[in-house]
Amino acid sequence: MATKIRLQRHGRKGYPFYKIVIADSRAPRDGKFIERIGSYNPNTNPATIDLNFERALYWMNVGAQPTDTVRNILSREGVMMMKHLQGGVKKGAFDEATAQRKFEEWKSGKDEKLNKTKASMAKAKEDAAKAALEAEKKANQAKAEAVAEKRAAAAKAKAEAEAAGEEPATETEATTPEAEATPAE
Repeated sequence: MATKIRLQRHGRKGYPFYKIVIADSRAPRDGKFIERIGSYNPNTNPATIDLNFERALYWMNVGAQPTDTVRNILSREGVMMMKHLQGGVKKGAFDEATAQRKFEEWKSGKDEKLNKTKASMAKAKEDAAKAALEAEKKANQAKAEAVAEKRAAAAKAKAEAEAAGEEPATETEATTPEAEATPAE
């Protein structure tokens, strides 16, 4: 039986997440599978991958063929690297301890790079929030100044009207001739 390591789609329309499964190559995409070895959620940033490393490595060693996307996922998680290193141990190029050391160095470099990316994304988000807050403060200050000027002008006009002994005109009394002249339909 030809086995595949592939994605099984779940989730709603426009918001998928996937289970990583081992299945017969003849089975339908979302149909019967042999074993579930993980999940993949591309909706988060960066994508969330939950993988049973040991089982994925086992299935790769017994000949299961991953699809292109799953191959990228396995490569990112280090399954492909470990399979490569185990091949070197079998050929006698180096021993198991050296293979483990190389894998740990690779994994720590990969984790460090991922953490840097997450930190830079968080900093960029924080900077954008600060910039938006500053812009909002400036806009509010400009509105407050405009309102203060309008109130000062209204107070000045009221004071001038009182000084002249006139009754200040209210907004309801001040109607335009056009509004009175419009015929009712």
